[in-house]
Amino acid sequence: MSFRSNLIKARSHIIFLVALGFGIVLITTIESRIDDRATMEKAEPSAPLAQATGTSPMAAFDTVEPLPLAISGETTAQDLKHAKIAWRYFQNNTDMQTGLVNSADQYPSATMWETGSYFVAVISANRLGLIDAEEAQTRISLALDTLASIRLFDDLLPNKAYNVRTGELVDYGNNPVERGLGWSALDIARVIGAFGHVERNYPSLSPKVDAVMDSWALDEMVENGVLIGGNIANGKLRRDQEGRVGYEQYAAKAMMLYGFDMFNAYRVEDMMMVKDVLGQPIPVDKRLHRNTTPAFVVSEPYVFDGLEFGFDSRSHRFATAIYKAQEARYRETGVLTAVSESHIDVAPYFVYSSIWGGGAPWAVMTFKGDRADSKRTVTTKTAFAWNALFGTDYTRELIQAIGPLGNPEKGWPEGIYEHDQSVNKSVTTNTNAVVLAALAFRAHGPLIRAGK
Repeated sequence: MSFRSNLIKARSHIIFLVALGFGIVLITTIESRIDDRATMEKAEPSAPLAQATGTSPMAAFDTVEPLPLAISGETTAQDLKHAKIAWRYFQNNTDMQTGLVNSADQYPSATMWETGSYFVAVISANRLGLIDAEEAQTRISLALDTLASIRLFDDLLPNKAYNVRTGELVDYGNNPVERGLGWSALDIARVIGAFGHVERNYPSLSPKVDAVMDSWALDEMVENGVLIGGNIANGKLRRDQEGRVGYEQYAAKAMMLYGFDMFNAYRVEDMMMVKDVLGQPIPVDKRLHRNTTPAFVVSEPYVFDGLEFGFDSRSHRFATAIYKAQEARYRETGVLTAVSESHIDVAPYFVYSSIWGGGAPWAVMTFKGDRADSKRTVTTKTAFAWNALFGTDYTRELIQAIGPLGNPEKGWPEGIYEHDQSVNKSVTTNTNAVVLAALAFRAHGPLIRAGK
């Protein structure tokens, strides 16, 4: 057992608070040490926001005034109606033998990302009064027991996917695979962050969180302050740096809660260029996605950061610019815009609707890097999240457009296809979890905040 594992095992709730404080101090320290030597090697000189050689890309955000947060301190009747619709999804899709939740409606497969989303949904439902603390803890406790006992990839870390009903290692088609697919460091970091929310809200579950974390070789996915994913190539395990600007920093915050060194993952200056999208500076990773296409920028990691952890000064500016670009597109074109990654109900079934991606603004990309612009969706989760975080006239227009889509017997669908205004009928864990987290944020603030 590693030294860090022993530390985790010995951790009490007080130590958890100390670790959180350490993480906050570390974030503040990083922000105060922006390296002016970082360069904009890949920024086009003609772009309005291109920086001169030797200037930090962070300078582009100096003029971004963070939008005020819209925490209302109350839950309206409409909020409660919307929350009940989202919670119906989890009532319909939780396996009460394993405690795991389907990734999409009636599809019994799940990743660690979706498992983290489920924990967020349960805590949010409790905060909103949809379930009591006893039910919340019972649900989370059952899932934690399963996570502590599931078979791991190479006896190291959770596989990339599991069968919700049996807990078996599966591929992305939910077919059993003996060894597994490898591990996703981002997905695991997501559920680690959710563990932090669980411990903050239900301290009595800390021993069960300890049992899960003691059984996972978390040191295997952290190296030199960055996240390392495990992938199978020609039958052999390949270890790859994982994460791009946005997702990488969100995941780093999650791991910081438990004392992991995430300095290089949290830092953005060396890996970031800035693109001007409708007058807004958009943070874009200079590294390729899957080594094939320029990385894409979506709303998802920024709204998760705000709703769960509370923005730091840097992510608040990034999120403000990303939101404002979407509002500006609507003001310029009249087309409602609330983009992020999303499931879709036709092939290829999953796309990244970007603010910038694949070398252009507003590109819609498949996982493999192909364009799929006809599948751009006004996403339900992004509409609810931006409205909870910033509460502007525009976000209220988004909610007005999305509001009629909720199905009280099924949950919230992914959203509305931009090109023909038809409904993207896919119904998923992540969307319904974000709806609940957004509505809980409006009344109570970030999930990591103690108390309800």
